[in-house]
Amino acid sequence: MGSSSLPSWVAEHKLASIGTLWASAVGASMAYSRRNSPMKTSLRLIHARIHAQALTLAVLSGAALYHYYDVLA
Repeated sequence: MGSSSLPSWVAEHKLASIGTLWASAVGASMAYSRRNSPMKTSLRLIHARIHAQALTLAVLSGAALYHYYDVLA
């Protein structure tokens, strides 16, 4: 896999990339909170979803800024 193949794959598969990022963030947050917190599973899931949504918004904002400044250049 060359250095340009990952960005080109992400550009072609935007929704799959975002979904994979979201699912990974939910899984990581669930695993972290399971290890460090005595919360109920339903509350852990709600927190994991919020963390994943925040990460997804941050990545989408970064991608929008990158695209905006790339178009200007």
